[in-house]
Formats: sequence, structure tokens, C-alpha cells
Amino acid sequence: MLYLHFLQYLSSRQVSAMASDAIIDETSEILYDVQDGIGRIVLNRPQARNALTFEMYDRIADICGAANDNPDLRAIIFSGAGDKAFAAGTDISKFRDFTTPQHALDYEKRMDVVLGTIESCNVPTIAAITGACTGGGAAIAACCDLRIASADLKFGFPIARTLGNCLSAGNLSRLVALIGAGRTKDLLFTARLAGAEEALAIGLLSEVLPHAGAVRERADELAQSLVGHAPLTLQATKRTLQRLRERAADVEDADLITLCYMSEDFREGLEAFLAKRKPDWKGR
Repeated sequence: MLYLHFLQYLSSRQVSAMASDAIIDETSEILYDVQDGIGRIVLNRPQARNALTFEMYDRIADICGAANDNPDLRAIIFSGAGDKAFAAGTDISKFRDFTTPQHALDYEKRMDVVLGTIESCNVPTIAAITGACTGGGAAIAACCDLRIASADLKFGFPIARTLGNCLSAGNLSRLVALIGAGRTKDLLFTARLAGAEEALAIGLLSEVLPHAGAVRERADELAQSLVGHAPLTLQATKRTLQRLRERAADVEDADLITLCYMSEDFREGLEAFLAKRKPDWKGR
């Protein structure tokens, strides 16, 4: 079960108690602080549209894992630095080192564990989204309990026209739980990015705000309301819904992950993306 995997993962990383209450230096790629029972995680690579490195994913998992041991923490807000992006996915350059099937399987397992840790955090989570929210950033947002966004939102997983990789069964099951299988296929097959009004209409978002400042203000309001609610009620609701989703996602996907990541098309998509040109897909 994913739950056991992420517990083993957190144990192996020896999560520091500092992760639940420390203010990180502003040059850090992940900023985190806690005030009045509300934790704030900021993805802090605005020069790269907050694209996520592996170290950033690990830091987020540390924070969310440690949050379970902090009874004074009642809500966590995720946001991206600047106004242009929540997060524009995983830093693509990291994929250049993928040369074996195990590299691909290890990456997707790592992602499933990190995202599972966010989803399983006892504390309610809010994604305060501005601008682009794609790839790994969209996966993080899908793990959060509440999602609000600015009117300039662009949400999706455009991998069918960029890299040619695939989503794990866990990631697909979260999207299906949020918006249904039909709309999940629509987003992935068309490789388009959904705007704010569409995301609101299909149930991906609970609210759309006019601009980034309004998103931040509303996220704070939501978090403050959560602070006053019964924490065990919220925790039980989260865990039950997660167990229901995980039951549906208990399928094998290693063969499909290997099929995509080890293909000539994936290498072509990667190099084309970094060279800012259109990929030439071969289907092999």
C-alpha cells in the first residue's frame, strides 16, 4: 500500500522536527513558515516558473510528513513565488540522466511516495494557484484538499505534445477522482491547458479569484476557517476519501511507465523541449 511506502520513505529520510516550524532562508527553493497554526509552503524558483527539482519534492515531503507530529498545525497553504506560475512541472533537465527502465520506475515511485505524503498529511491543505500549474505542479495541486486559482490559470499535463512520457496509476486516479475519467482523457489526449472557468465548471477548483493578490487573501481566509474546525473530523474525512481512491488505483503500471520513458519518442520529446522545437514523434 502507498501509505506504508510513504511511512518507510519518511523514516529513511529521518525527518527533522525543524521541518514543521522553521522559516527557511529566502534563497531556498522551498520557503516554509508557520504562524498562528497555518503553514505556508512557497515554491521558490520564479526564474524557472517554479519548476520543481527532486530536492524540492523531497523537502515538501519532509514538511508534510513532519506536520503529522505537530498538533498545533491546523492548515497548510501551497503557493508559487511570483504571479506567473504555481509550478511548471518537474525541471525537465533532470530527465537527461534516465537511461535504464529502473531510472523511470524509481522516478515514478518517488513521485508517488512524495505525492502520497502530501495527500496523506493529517493537516488540511490548500493550493493557492496563480498562472501556470502544469505537470508536477498540477499533480501537487491535485493532492491538495482545496484548490483556488486566479483567473489566468492554465492547468494540465501536456505531455502528449511535449515529453511523451505518462502519468502513474496514482496520478491518474487522483484526476479521475476529481474530474472523472472522461474529462481526464480529454485533458491528456488533447494535451491542452484548462483555463480557470473550465476548471471551476468541471469541479477541479472551488473558487476563481480575479488576480494573484486575491488568491493569497482568500487562501488565508480559508486556512483561518480550517483552524477553527474539528481536526479529527477533517482528518477522518481525508483518510477515508484517500483509502477509497487508493483502492481504485491498486493496479500495475510498471510496464507502461517503462514503455514511455525508455522510448525513442521520450528522448526526442526531451531534447525537443530543451531545444524549444516541435518533437518528431515515431511511436517507438
